[in-house]
Amino acid sequence: MGMTDPISLQGAHASLVPLSPDHCEQLTDSVQDGELWKLWYTSVPSPGEMPAEISRRLDLQARGSMLPFAVIDHSSGHAVGMTTFLNIDAANRRVEIGATWVRKSVQRTALNTECKLLLLIHAFERWDCIAVEFRTHYFNRQSRAGIERLGAKLDGVFRSHQLASNGTLRDTCVYSIIRPEWPTVKSHLSWQLARTRV
Repeated sequence: MGMTDPISLQGAHASLVPLSPDHCEQLTDSVQDGELWKLWYTSVPSPGEMPAEISRRLDLQARGSMLPFAVIDHSSGHAVGMTTFLNIDAANRRVEIGATWVRKSVQRTALNTECKLLLLIHAFERWDCIAVEFRTHYFNRQSRAGIERLGAKLDGVFRSHQLASNGTLRDTCVYSIIRPEWPTVKSHLSWQLARTRV
């Protein structure tokens, strides 16, 4: 099985399923919870951009560089966000988890923690990855704190790394979890998940 072949990952609180245009209506509703696209330091599609964003991610999957998921909340049965494996480097067994957003009402819940755990288990235990990366805007303090709560460590900052949609330059913080750290990180996330509210 290739690293961009569609898969589903099942948890107690959430499932990650292959992203599809069929998720567009629910994702359009979800992104309006918190008006996430208005945060200047993130790249979240607006309601009107959702069809194009789904198409963009599926196109990158077809090209072999991304594996996109819809995040399904078991309590509602609805798609509440998106996440991906991206920058897939099969030769070097490295991958990034990113391009993630979930509706505001499920942020900092067991659902979000479980999704990261499902992705990390797959990366380290099915794909035998050497390292898993996370990248975020320097000013996205919430995202940086969330990545650090996972147990990822800051590798460095790419200064003036990208042009943002508003014309500003993005400094990108690069974090990673490496293979020797995985058993401890897995234990920590499992413990966090057991005590995080649903």
